[in-house]
Amino acid sequence: MRTDDWIIQLSQLQQRRESCVMITLIEHQGSTPRNSGCKMLVTAEGQYFTLGGGNLEFQASAIAREMLSNGAQESRVERFNLGARLGQCCGGVATVLFEPLCQQQPQVVVYGAGHVGRALISILSMLPCRITWIDSRACEFPEHVDPQITCIVDESPAETVQQMAANSYFMVLTHDHQLDLALSEKILKRNDFNYFGLIGSETKRKRFDYRLQGKGISEDALAKMRCPVGLPDVKGKLPAEIAVAIAGEFIAAYSGF
Repeated sequence: MRTDDWIIQLSQLQQRRESCVMITLIEHQGSTPRNSGCKMLVTAEGQYFTLGGGNLEFQASAIAREMLSNGAQESRVERFNLGARLGQCCGGVATVLFEPLCQQQPQVVVYGAGHVGRALISILSMLPCRITWIDSRACEFPEHVDPQITCIVDESPAETVQQMAANSYFMVLTHDHQLDLALSEKILKRNDFNYFGLIGSETKRKRFDYRLQGKGISEDALAKMRCPVGLPDVKGKLPAEIAVAIAGEFIAAYSGF
């Protein structure tokens, strides 16, 4: 690994707003797989570079992923004796620093790339979140989007619901009420989301409640659906005004207010 390789990789993770733990061998005594100063980056789904392999690296990766899973914000130092108990034969001692970086961010899924969707995305892109933006119409997406935004063009957007991560924040803003209904059914049947907002009026809400109950959705599940979506005190019908109301409600949801 060149001296600056980890800097380049960390920059790419930061651009994607992907959480990671940077692991640094800060001190070594005796024989160790690698010398002090070597680094490894660990994300929820992968790792970059190496501490030299073996059980030391396995244990360090497990600690890092536990930190990511728990949302740890404080650094920690661990000391490893590289003997038989750790399954290593080096015989030395490695002191390792774990630094959580790019803290875990909300996973936002936005269905709809119309006027409101585009206005909302422009606000969300300035917030600490990772965004998946889905529509059946490729022409509706802008030519360039920020690195933390993944655009998906799918002729059957409702079929993508199961592909999204648990604890996502779903926002349904499409141009098609039938598609909204199909998306709502699949999202509510998953029932593992942190937030689900559906654009529409009180009349639409009542109609959807009736139809979704007919599809087996419980009243408790329906109560989790925010429709009309957005902070009620933010009035207005312009796309930007609606987007501000939705973004405000999302911020309140992920901040735990």
